[in-house]
Amino acid sequence: QVQLVESGGGSVQAGGSLRLSCAASGIIYSINDMRWYRQAPGQQREFVATISSVGTTNYADSVKGRFTISRDNAKNTVYLQMNELKPEDTADYYCNARIQPTWGMLSDYWGRGTQVTVSS
Repeated sequence: QVQLVESGGGSVQAGGSLRLSCAASGIIYSINDMRWYRQAPGQQREFVATISSVGTTNYADSVKGRFTISRDNAKNTVYLQMNELKPEDTADYYCNARIQPTWGMLSDYWGRGTQVTVSS
């Protein structure tokens, strides 16, 4: 069974930094795009950043220049380095990945989320 597990969330003051990690486990043949989303209380889930299997990245305008997405294909892991954090970055952060299991269909998988709280 393929799983995504996030880690690295926590509480930080405005201007601080956090690094999120998301590791995929299971019998995996390949991983295509890996993405981060976030959902603030009372808000819809929104796209944060994406990285392709060859390292092409794209970001939401709200995080450009502050967040950096990267991945380690050998470890099936994606990272989100978050700098210059603002109170409006407070949310639950979710990892998403399009994965081809060794047996099964290409599908989107989601982690359970990790909480980020930024205080002013």
